[in-house]
Amino acid sequence: MLDYAAFPEQRQALIRQILGDRGRVVCSELARQIGVSEHTVRRDLHELSKEGICKKVYGGAVLQLSEAGTFAERKEQNLSIKDKIAQVCVGLVPDGSCIFMDAGTTNLAMAMAFPEALTVTAVTNAPDIAAALLKYPNVEVIMLGGRIHKSSGGSVGNTAIAQLKNVMFDRAFIGGCAMSAEAGLTGFDFEDCEFKKAVIRQSSQTVVGLTAEKIPGIARFAVASCEEIDILVVEEKANEDAYNAFRSENITLITVPSH
Repeated sequence: MLDYAAFPEQRQALIRQILGDRGRVVCSELARQIGVSEHTVRRDLHELSKEGICKKVYGGAVLQLSEAGTFAERKEQNLSIKDKIAQVCVGLVPDGSCIFMDAGTTNLAMAMAFPEALTVTAVTNAPDIAAALLKYPNVEVIMLGGRIHKSSGGSVGNTAIAQLKNVMFDRAFIGGCAMSAEAGLTGFDFEDCEFKKAVIRQSSQTVVGLTAEKIPGIARFAVASCEEIDILVVEEKANEDAYNAFRSENITLITVPSH
């Protein structure tokens, strides 16, 4: 068996592999697994974080994800599972409620899946979502204004945030770039993340739907802690260790079959 204490490059390669497989590591567990001290593991994680492989969190580290491309590119990715997640999210919309639908490709799929009989007031910052909702006779659509952010596909600036303050939502359906039990929901664009925070402050409940590649992971900017998220809708095939960590944070977890 390789003496990982004597070979730092091989040790860090192993940690990199474990991070890729699991998405997260705990220092105490990793130290026992590879037979080194926790101090050594923390030093290795520090080096890997400088390379952009992970972000250090209390007691360990979480895999740092890369940006997934533009809104137009993401619209063509993972269509089948996004449709399944969207169907579940639509089932979480109470009849007669006022909801917010955040910009994002999964929420766009959700907007296309509303039942004809559903009566709801839907507020969104995304032109694509607003246009998709207009076909439903019982949906009142309110569009927030301002400059359209090309990466997210929605308005996220001061104008949109100011308009949010006039509405109280029963449920907000929020998108994100990455999520872990340690860091919560995170994103890559600061302005977009600040907008999502403003929405969550106006909502009684927060629902997040994510595909498997975003879990567990961490992006640059915080959106919401796990305590601020009520329901998480995810693929079955994602990391079970991460799912158990979410359950320990008292998030209601709904899994969707991948196939």
